[in-house]
Amino acid sequence: KWGPAARAWFWLNEWIGAWLSQRLIADHPAIADHLATRRPRSAITTIAYGADPVTSAPEEPVRALGLEPGKYLVSIARIEPDNNILPIIEAFRRRDRSDMKLVVLGTLNDEIPYHRAVREAASDTVIMPGAIYDQATVKALRYHARAYMHGHTVGGTNPSLVEALAAGNMVIAHDNRYNRWVAGEAAIYFNDTDSLSARIDTALADDALVARCSKAARARAREAFRWEDVLSAYEKEALQ
Repeated sequence: KWGPAARAWFWLNEWIGAWLSQRLIADHPAIADHLATRRPRSAITTIAYGADPVTSAPEEPVRALGLEPGKYLVSIARIEPDNNILPIIEAFRRRDRSDMKLVVLGTLNDEIPYHRAVREAASDTVIMPGAIYDQATVKALRYHARAYMHGHTVGGTNPSLVEALAAGNMVIAHDNRYNRWVAGEAAIYFNDTDSLSARIDTALADDALVARCSKAARARAREAFRWEDVLSAYEKEALQ
């Protein structure tokens, strides 16, 4: 999405950072692969993010937004084209179910054309409360959601996706190497609006699949994204 001048500036900064650093830390194996085009593998380590398990949450923050626990999907992301927010809304609107809602958290600025398109695509079953920074509210929105929508196409290990796993969310994710490694069997994957629409239908209809994905999400969070392990990895690097 950047022009030639900005891309050149980013490339220069990346090159300088890679070669002046003593140690490179990637947050995802695919990012480590990229860094290996700049420095030897011996100079690179991979340390992902962590998340606190969410095993319970009050319903009040959810109901305050006019939502019913288990009767909505949630997206928490920057409103950017590379996060597929517009296709998520368009695919969801194909549903003919007034009892299900989609919650899209993120700052909207009507001076930005993409943001205007997102707002115009929404219907009365799409709730857009803006950005919410109260962590108790965000945790409740995750915990009580039917599934978490993750349209990110780039970016390594995304903290919001990790937090969704720790909350036991079934995930509907864009199919790419970043999301596949993070979510694994906790997600069902889409490539375009049509396949996304089909995945939403599946998530709304198949209770057993939602339960299996939820169990897999918590297992993946315990396996790869515990804060204790993240801290230990950084301590190990700091002592070298």
